[in-house]
Amino acid sequence: MTDQSPADTHDSSLAAQYEAYPYPERNPQDEAKRLLIGSPSHLREIDYWVFGAKRPQSQPLRALVAGCGTGDGAIMLATHLQRAGRPGEVVCVDRSQKALSIAQARAQTRELANIRFIQGSLTELDALDLGLFDYIDCCGVLHHLPDPDAALAMLEKHLAPGGGMGLMVYAPYGRTGVYMVQDALEKIAPHSESPQTRLDMARRVMRTLPATAWLRQNGNFGDHLSGGDAGLYDLLLNPRDRAYTVTEFLDFLGKAGLEPSCLMEPARYDPTLFLPDPRLRARISSLPWQQQAAIAEDLAGNMPTHVAYVVRKGARITPPDPMNFSAVPIMREIPGVELAKQMQPDHTLPFAFGTLVVPIPLPPQMRGILPLIDGERTVGALAEAVAPRGISENKFRKVWAEGFTTLERLNRVLLRPPA
Repeated sequence: MTDQSPADTHDSSLAAQYEAYPYPERNPQDEAKRLLIGSPSHLREIDYWVFGAKRPQSQPLRALVAGCGTGDGAIMLATHLQRAGRPGEVVCVDRSQKALSIAQARAQTRELANIRFIQGSLTELDALDLGLFDYIDCCGVLHHLPDPDAALAMLEKHLAPGGGMGLMVYAPYGRTGVYMVQDALEKIAPHSESPQTRLDMARRVMRTLPATAWLRQNGNFGDHLSGGDAGLYDLLLNPRDRAYTVTEFLDFLGKAGLEPSCLMEPARYDPTLFLPDPRLRARISSLPWQQQAAIAEDLAGNMPTHVAYVVRKGARITPPDPMNFSAVPIMREIPGVELAKQMQPDHTLPFAFGTLVVPIPLPPQMRGILPLIDGERTVGALAEAVAPRGISENKFRKVWAEGFTTLERLNRVLLRPPA
């Protein structure tokens, strides 16, 4: 019998973790009463941030969810496609049979006919012979792998021409406190012990964790700490867990020949939104966008993840001009009437970047324009609708240019692809 290397030990421990505690913890029967929404892999985001709102809706979308876990992203995307009557298929790959069985049961509850499940490792995609995909989701997976660079290169090989990916990796500053507790638990209950023993030790530590512990001060992990055994295990006992600053993340993408078409939400990476000092803003605005994004991460201090839509270098598709009166705006998720209600008397929209709430200024007239956005009216039709309110075409153009640009950067108003 040969000794396992540390990498092998961590890999077998990781496999055992997700068989014992599939993450996130989900009850398939809940699909009858709600659809979990998030990023990446929201269909309207894919249409806009990957395909620039230019890929016809009639064109089938072949999607791979690499490391689907219990299925949140896969179920959302397959449901969006089915509800919209859009052709396509969502292929889910995960090496955990337990996690796949939960995702499959969720799909059955929803009677999804456009999704299939394959047990296998995303590091061995070539052996699965699945072909190329227009869109690849890899959310919360790469940072757990022994060689994230090789895994991302493997995914890039399976991307069809003109396609893109939705990725999520951990970020360090917003996970302050997590790695300290992980280190302590590795000393108390090493990875060589059973998942059940390690979980018991973690529960005991968390019951009496000192008030001074950084994890106690971090408000980013309510869902993990209240998310049952799977949430606690994933946060504090994962045997392989690395985090990327946004600069490291961009370098990671670059090595695979990829670049972001969108860091989600784009405004989150603009430090001038929470630095009102005019001289600071002027100096920061003169810097390259990559440095601005790094400053936002450095100073906000609360980014626990980086979510991005990415494409091959030089292949980003610029969306249509939102000032074109034939363009059709669409609300990403929250209806325009509801978003308008969130605007304050001073015409700001309180927007939560995780635990940081920033007041975002909007033109006052957007309060009346937002409820008119229904995914059918063109920009020109919006202009006509508000003309009787005393808003001339020239005035509308100024209001719309500012309002759309602001709300697009918040991922709230996008443009619809052609039918």
